[in-house]
Amino acid sequence: MNCGTTRIIGERNGRPVLSAIEKSPVDSVTVFFGSLCIEGDVQTNHKVHGGPDQAVCAYSADHWPWWREERNFDCAEGSFGENLTVLGADEDSLGIGDRFQWGDVVLEVTQPRGPCANVDLRHGRSDLAQIMTQSVRCGWYMRVVREGTAPARDAMIACTKPEDRPSIRDAFAARYDTRLPPSFRQGVRDHPALGIRWRQAIARTFA
Repeated sequence: MNCGTTRIIGERNGRPVLSAIEKSPVDSVTVFFGSLCIEGDVQTNHKVHGGPDQAVCAYSADHWPWWREERNFDCAEGSFGENLTVLGADEDSLGIGDRFQWGDVVLEVTQPRGPCANVDLRHGRSDLAQIMTQSVRCGWYMRVVREGTAPARDAMIACTKPEDRPSIRDAFAARYDTRLPPSFRQGVRDHPALGIRWRQAIARTFA
Protein backbone atom coordinates (compact mmCIF):
# COMPACT_ATOMS: atom_id res chain seq x y z
CA MET A 1 0.00 0.00 0.00
CA ASN A 2 1.55 3.26 -1.18
CA CYS A 3 0.50 6.89 -0.84
CA GLY A 4 1.98 10.22 -1.89
CA THR A 5 1.46 13.96 -1.85
CA THR A 6 1.92 16.66 -4.47
CA ARG A 7 5.50 17.78 -5.03
CA ILE A 8 7.77 19.05 -7.79
CA ILE A 9 9.17 16.02 -9.64
CA GLY A 10 11.20 17.93 -12.26
CA GLU A 11 10.87 20.40 -15.09
CA ARG A 12 9.23 20.31 -18.50
CA ASN A 13 9.77 23.11 -21.02
CA GLY A 14 11.47 25.12 -18.29
CA ARG A 15 8.52 24.92 -15.92
CA PRO A 16 8.23 22.88 -12.71
CA VAL A 17 5.98 19.82 -12.88
CA LEU A 18 3.74 19.09 -9.92
CA SER A 19 2.69 15.50 -9.38
CA ALA A 20 1.84 12.97 -6.67
CA ILE A 21 3.42 10.09 -8.62
CA GLU A 22 6.12 9.67 -5.98
CA LYS A 23 4.41 7.20 -3.66
CA SER A 24 5.93 5.17 -0.84
CA PRO A 25 4.70 2.41 1.48
CA VAL A 26 2.48 3.57 4.33
CA ASP A 27 3.47 3.04 7.95
CA SER A 28 -0.01 2.50 9.33
CA VAL A 29 -1.49 -0.94 9.97
CA THR A 30 -4.82 -0.10 8.34
CA VAL A 31 -5.89 2.39 5.67
CA PHE A 32 -9.29 3.95 4.97
CA PHE A 33 -10.61 3.77 1.40
CA GLY A 34 -13.08 6.48 0.44
CA SER A 35 -15.09 6.59 -2.77
CA LEU A 36 -12.65 9.05 -4.39
CA CYS A 37 -9.27 8.18 -2.91
CA ILE A 38 -7.29 6.48 -0.18
CA GLU A 39 -6.85 8.43 3.03
CA GLY A 40 -3.41 10.06 2.95
CA ASP A 41 -3.07 9.90 -0.84
CA VAL A 42 -3.32 12.80 -3.29
CA GLN A 43 -4.24 12.97 -6.99
CA THR A 44 -2.80 16.17 -8.41
CA ASN A 45 -4.18 16.49 -11.94
CA HIS A 46 -7.91 15.79 -11.79
CA LYS A 47 -8.30 16.16 -15.55
CA VAL A 48 -6.74 12.73 -16.03
CA HIS A 49 -6.54 11.23 -12.53
CA GLY A 50 -8.97 10.58 -9.74
CA GLY A 51 -12.73 10.40 -9.65
CA PRO A 52 -14.80 7.36 -8.68
CA ASP A 53 -13.49 5.20 -11.55
CA GLN A 54 -9.83 5.94 -10.78
CA ALA A 55 -9.83 6.04 -6.99
CA VAL A 56 -7.11 3.38 -6.65
CA CYS A 57 -4.19 2.55 -8.96
CA ALA A 58 -2.59 -0.92 -8.93
CA TYR A 59 0.51 -2.45 -10.50
CA SER A 60 1.75 -6.03 -10.63
CA ALA A 61 5.04 -6.88 -8.93
CA ASP A 62 5.06 -9.99 -11.15
CA HIS A 63 6.51 -7.65 -13.81
CA TRP A 64 9.53 -6.68 -11.73
CA PRO A 65 11.90 -9.43 -13.00
CA TRP A 66 11.09 -8.50 -16.62
CA TRP A 67 11.78 -4.84 -15.98
CA ARG A 68 15.08 -5.64 -14.28
CA GLU A 69 16.33 -8.23 -16.78
CA GLU A 70 14.95 -6.83 -20.04
CA ARG A 71 14.85 -3.08 -19.45
CA ASN A 72 17.52 -2.49 -16.80
CA PHE A 73 15.03 -0.91 -14.41
CA ASP A 74 14.94 -1.92 -10.75
CA CYS A 75 11.43 -1.70 -9.33
CA ALA A 76 10.16 -1.20 -5.82
CA GLU A 77 6.77 -0.63 -4.23
CA GLY A 78 5.32 2.54 -5.73
CA SER A 79 7.82 2.77 -8.61
CA PHE A 80 5.03 3.33 -11.12
CA GLY A 81 3.01 5.66 -8.92
CA GLU A 82 0.64 2.89 -7.88
CA ASN A 83 -1.26 2.67 -4.62
CA LEU A 84 -1.40 -1.12 -4.57
CA THR A 85 1.60 -3.24 -5.49
CA VAL A 86 0.18 -6.75 -5.97
CA LEU A 87 1.42 -10.28 -6.58
CA GLY A 88 -0.36 -13.03 -8.48
CA ALA A 89 -2.41 -10.77 -10.77
CA ASP A 90 -1.69 -8.88 -13.97
CA GLU A 91 -3.24 -7.35 -17.10
CA ASP A 92 -4.00 -10.79 -18.58
CA SER A 93 -5.50 -12.51 -15.55
CA LEU A 94 -7.70 -9.62 -14.43
CA GLY A 95 -10.72 -8.23 -16.24
CA ILE A 96 -13.01 -5.23 -16.19
CA GLY A 97 -15.59 -5.69 -13.43
CA ASP A 98 -13.54 -8.10 -11.31
CA ARG A 99 -14.20 -7.42 -7.62
CA PHE A 100 -12.01 -7.94 -4.58
CA GLN A 101 -12.73 -8.01 -0.86
CA TRP A 102 -10.06 -6.43 1.32
CA GLY A 103 -10.96 -5.98 4.94
CA ASP A 104 -14.18 -3.97 4.93
CA VAL A 105 -13.47 -2.65 1.43
CA VAL A 106 -14.75 -3.92 -1.92
CA LEU A 107 -12.77 -2.82 -5.00
CA GLU A 108 -13.73 -3.23 -8.67
CA VAL A 109 -11.40 -3.15 -11.69
CA THR A 110 -12.50 -0.34 -14.03
CA GLN A 111 -9.85 0.30 -16.69
CA PRO A 112 -6.19 0.05 -17.66
CA ARG A 113 -3.85 2.77 -16.62
CA GLY A 114 -2.76 5.02 -19.48
CA PRO A 115 0.99 5.56 -18.88
CA CYS A 116 2.02 9.21 -18.82
CA ALA A 117 5.28 11.14 -19.15
CA ASN A 118 5.46 11.78 -15.40
CA VAL A 119 6.70 8.22 -14.94
CA ASP A 120 9.69 9.12 -17.13
CA LEU A 121 10.25 12.43 -15.37
CA ARG A 122 10.20 10.89 -11.93
CA HIS A 123 12.89 8.34 -12.80
CA GLY A 124 15.00 10.48 -15.13
CA ARG A 125 14.37 8.29 -18.16
CA SER A 126 12.66 8.92 -21.48
CA ASP A 127 11.39 5.43 -22.31
CA LEU A 128 9.39 4.04 -19.38
CA ALA A 129 5.92 5.24 -20.43
CA GLN A 130 6.52 3.99 -23.98
CA ILE A 131 7.65 0.58 -22.72
CA MET A 132 4.65 0.31 -20.41
CA THR A 133 2.40 1.03 -23.39
CA GLN A 134 4.09 -1.26 -25.90
CA SER A 135 4.37 -4.19 -23.48
CA VAL A 136 0.95 -3.58 -21.85
CA ARG A 137 2.62 -3.74 -18.47
CA CYS A 138 0.56 -0.69 -17.68
CA GLY A 139 -1.27 -1.33 -14.42
CA TRP A 140 -4.96 -0.67 -13.81
CA TYR A 141 -7.47 1.41 -11.88
CA MET A 142 -10.16 0.35 -9.44
CA ARG A 143 -13.26 1.96 -7.99
CA VAL A 144 -14.27 1.66 -4.35
CA VAL A 145 -17.61 -0.14 -4.38
CA ARG A 146 -17.79 -0.25 -0.60
CA GLU A 147 -15.87 2.21 1.56
CA GLY A 148 -14.10 1.07 4.67
CA THR A 149 -10.82 0.11 6.30
CA ALA A 150 -8.36 -2.43 4.91
CA PRO A 151 -5.21 -3.96 6.40
CA ALA A 152 -2.24 -2.38 4.65
CA ARG A 153 -0.27 -5.63 4.28
CA ASP A 154 -2.85 -8.45 4.04
CA ALA A 155 -3.99 -10.07 0.80
CA MET A 156 -7.05 -9.12 -1.22
CA ILE A 157 -9.56 -11.90 -1.89
CA ALA A 158 -11.18 -12.23 -5.31
CA CYS A 159 -14.93 -12.33 -4.75
CA THR A 160 -16.47 -11.81 -8.21
CA LYS A 161 -15.23 -12.44 -11.76
CA PRO A 162 -18.01 -11.72 -14.26
CA GLU A 163 -18.34 -13.92 -17.32
CA ASP A 164 -17.45 -12.52 -20.75
CA ARG A 165 -15.59 -9.55 -19.32
CA PRO A 166 -12.68 -8.11 -21.29
CA SER A 167 -9.26 -8.48 -19.74
CA ILE A 168 -7.27 -5.38 -18.89
CA ARG A 169 -5.10 -6.17 -21.91
CA ASP A 170 -8.22 -6.34 -24.11
CA ALA A 171 -9.41 -2.97 -22.80
CA PHE A 172 -5.99 -1.46 -23.46
CA ALA A 173 -5.98 -2.78 -27.03
CA ALA A 174 -9.52 -1.54 -27.67
CA ARG A 175 -8.30 2.01 -27.13
CA TYR A 176 -4.93 1.91 -28.87
CA ASP A 177 -5.19 -0.71 -31.65
CA THR A 178 -7.69 0.49 -34.25
CA ARG A 179 -6.82 -2.51 -36.43
CA LEU A 180 -8.97 -4.67 -34.17
CA PRO A 181 -12.52 -5.46 -35.36
CA PRO A 182 -14.95 -2.65 -34.54
CA SER A 183 -17.28 -5.17 -32.91
CA PHE A 184 -14.55 -6.12 -30.43
CA ARG A 185 -13.75 -2.52 -29.55
CA GLN A 186 -17.44 -1.67 -29.25
CA GLY A 187 -17.94 -4.62 -26.92
CA VAL A 188 -15.22 -3.32 -24.62
CA ARG A 189 -16.54 0.24 -24.85
CA ASP A 190 -20.03 -0.85 -23.84
CA HIS A 191 -19.06 -2.99 -20.85
CA PRO A 192 -21.03 -1.56 -17.91
CA ALA A 193 -18.11 -1.62 -15.46
CA LEU A 194 -15.66 0.22 -17.75
CA GLY A 195 -14.46 3.58 -16.45
CA ILE A 196 -16.04 6.61 -18.12
CA ARG A 197 -12.77 8.19 -19.29
CA TRP A 198 -11.64 4.96 -20.95
CA ARG A 199 -15.08 4.53 -22.51
CA GLN A 200 -14.88 8.03 -23.95
CA ALA A 201 -11.35 7.43 -25.24
CA ILE A 202 -12.44 4.28 -27.10
CA ALA A 203 -15.48 6.13 -28.48
CA ARG A 204 -13.19 8.80 -29.93
CA THR A 205 -11.43 6.15 -32.03
CA PHE A 206 -14.67 5.70 -33.96
CA ALA A 207 -15.06 9.42 -34.70
